[in-house]
Amino acid sequence: MSRKIVARDVAIIYRGKNGQEAVVACNGIDLEIETGTFVSIVGPSGCGKTTLLYALDGLLPIQRGEISVDGKAITGPGTDRAMVFQAASLLPWRTVWDNITYGLKLQSGLNEPGTTKVQTLIDLVGLRGFEHRHPSELSGGMQQRANLARALAVDPDILLLDEPFASVDAQTREKLQVELTEIWARTRKTMVFVTHDIGEAVFLSDQVVVLSARPAHVRAIIKIEIPRPRSLETKHSSGVQDYVKQVWNLIESPN
Repeated sequence: MSRKIVARDVAIIYRGKNGQEAVVACNGIDLEIETGTFVSIVGPSGCGKTTLLYALDGLLPIQRGEISVDGKAITGPGTDRAMVFQAASLLPWRTVWDNITYGLKLQSGLNEPGTTKVQTLIDLVGLRGFEHRHPSELSGGMQQRANLARALAVDPDILLLDEPFASVDAQTREKLQVELTEIWARTRKTMVFVTHDIGEAVFLSDQVVVLSARPAHVRAIIKIEIPRPRSLETKHSSGVQDYVKQVWNLIESPN
């Protein structure tokens, strides 16, 4: 496989305001992510997981090092990347269909092939029959399905997901996890997923990147050698739990 994302010696610093001291969020991040893989980023609370994800999207500047996609340095957001945030952030006055097609219309307009693709995505995320509903008429899980379809509609090479299932109930979360593995298998997008849930990270991923406490650096990259497709039975298997223990030990041990 080819390298899709490469980070070399990346430092990210939040400048202090009103005389406050600057905060070094990440320092010396080295990371390679291969094309078409699913990678999760975990680490202690407040270590800089989301900060790193935002830098991968080009939403945050870096103060040292370089992040590149396909060999080109990231200097800002690009159409090759799409972000799925923790909050669905759907436009409340737009229907599911209009929310999903919003970015596509801004990019290139909605022609007949685009319409067909959006309908396929709606089927893929399980929202057929809800195309003309508004966000207020949807459950939290359905809103996140629409959020995911909206990101996929612009056909990015890379999908960046910032704890997208954190605000839904446990049962819905597990269902969405299985659905996301199926979506990844169908699309083969490069996916980078930030989560506090270690079981979720192991279940979803080809690799789990473990960050240290702030200032974050990569402590370890754990390759998850569990066959796909994966089901809920897989998630609760001893194989997954062994990886979970391994990751937890890394997070809890001194840097």
